[in-house]
Amino acid sequence: MTTSNNLYSDRRALGTVGQGFEAVRRQLDAFLLQDEGYSAQLAVYWKNELVVDLFGDNGSGSDEQGVTGVFSVSKGIGALVIALLIQRGLLDLDKPVAHYWEDFGYGGKTAITVRQLLSHQAGLLGTGTTFEQHEILESSKAAAKLARTVPQWHPGSMFGYHAITIGVFMEEIVRRVTGRELREIYEEEIRAPRQVDFYLGFPEAQEHRYRELSPMRPTIAQQAESYRGRVSSDTLGDLASNTLGNSHSLLAGQFSPNLREVRAAGPAAIGGVGSARGLAKVYAAAIGDVAGPRFLDEATVLKVTQQQAWGHDRVLDVDMCFGVVFAKSQPRADYGSYLAFGHDGAGGAIGFADPFHEIGFGYIPMPMQYPGGVDPKALVLTRTVRECIKRQLEA
Repeated sequence: MTTSNNLYSDRRALGTVGQGFEAVRRQLDAFLLQDEGYSAQLAVYWKNELVVDLFGDNGSGSDEQGVTGVFSVSKGIGALVIALLIQRGLLDLDKPVAHYWEDFGYGGKTAITVRQLLSHQAGLLGTGTTFEQHEILESSKAAAKLARTVPQWHPGSMFGYHAITIGVFMEEIVRRVTGRELREIYEEEIRAPRQVDFYLGFPEAQEHRYRELSPMRPTIAQQAESYRGRVSSDTLGDLASNTLGNSHSLLAGQFSPNLREVRAAGPAAIGGVGSARGLAKVYAAAIGDVAGPRFLDEATVLKVTQQQAWGHDRVLDVDMCFGVVFAKSQPRADYGSYLAFGHDGAGGAIGFADPFHEIGFGYIPMPMQYPGGVDPKALVLTRTVRECIKRQLEA
């Protein structure tokens, strides 16, 4: 019979933490002990050093070398490429989108700025019919359809989460400005030079490392809560998530990262694959000297992370706060300081940078965590990290 001590040992997080960050390990250990079905990867850079590098596996498939899909966490990685174009003077947030993409001006869209489009204010959630898989994986096809679409609200009058289409818009803007693919720029100028373990376009040679993402396991009470008030599949949320007329979840649908063709294409809205270590590293490298000089200067970071939209999201029906693509820390999802920027995903994962605390943070749970969006456990872990930093600075 397994003793409680052995059980604790079996379920303790493995990996390393730097001096002064032991409380982070203890907190992750506590989560592993509380939920026998929970596993996770957690990584944190502080002042350019990897100070937390942990994983805990209760049988859900998380391990030190594994990678998995993280849905909308991918948007933050795509936004780093957008930031590079802004830094180089190739993209002006205040120019009309039609300046770069002439066809976009159809249907009263000539005045929509790049800033509005990339902060969920344009009202271009979809086309009224669902996109086919190939239209998102080869997103120039989806972009052509969206260029002919009339917005669902007057642009700039409100904001609502463009769950799928904001990835299409990022990719098309990059094509129009550079003649290259977004994932190509990310691979050649950000990921490969720094050996970041996060991919937009997962290589076939790495397939042995992929761990299939599994669905969330809500309690009966959580199931009841999730079904409350949902009587149709014809809302703006369904339009935005490409589920008009059906009840398919993201994981069971045609854009699931568990499908090889999706992770091979790496669409910027939902198709990224990687590890928590990779997420922490890429964000740390954006604001610090990790595996080379920082790739975004301070002025650019301030520009793309400035608040563009804050309040009640018309699509998600919760409070949200956005910079240029990036989701900002805010009271409902307090993951960092007022300067923090990054993105969470439907499975509970999150990656972000916090210039105030000089951290890059990556967290990937298994299975997907209820209720979707950033896992509440991640918010506890981020607070624990900040408390550790505070104690060290006060010592």
